[in-house]
Amino acid sequence: MVLFAVPAAAQDMSMFKTGPVFEDFGPHAPVEGVDSVPADTEFSVAFDVAKAAEDGTRNRGFESAARFINMHVAAGVDPDNIRIAVVVHGKASLDLLDDAAWAARQPVGEEEEAPDNPSSAMIRAMLDHGVRFILCGQSGAAHGIKQEDLIPGVETALSAMTAHALLQQGGYTVNPF
Repeated sequence: MVLFAVPAAAQDMSMFKTGPVFEDFGPHAPVEGVDSVPADTEFSVAFDVAKAAEDGTRNRGFESAARFINMHVAAGVDPDNIRIAVVVHGKASLDLLDDAAWAARQPVGEEEEAPDNPSSAMIRAMLDHGVRFILCGQSGAAHGIKQEDLIPGVETALSAMTAHALLQQGGYTVNPF
């Protein structure tokens, strides 16, 4: 039975590539029969991220937003027509910490150096591309996060609910993934 289960469960990731916007993250694959999306398509999408990154890895929810950008630009959408906001709450809030604040919260031995936040380089690149990262102020308060602890450019809203309501008033849809 095990021999039959392995091929069914295995995924072929060989078609997944990064770029054209983010070369180091946001892998996507071409889809047969879908050559492009109209170049004049406009997207305003909010991603809701509450799940923290697994130890030593980048936050998958943040990377999903990068994948969205990469795959749609690769499919022909003008990158200037893509507006993305990532609303972060719960334990994922800690993934927005700058490297110093991240390191200060990591358990390390006497001889060990605390690691950098595995998501920080990705977040900075996405911020540089115009992606908004919005911390839920309620989650920030619960986790003892101060504005100066955040990666520069990360915004704070009163709450994640507030951020989503304001984004929806601005024409954003919520990505359910």
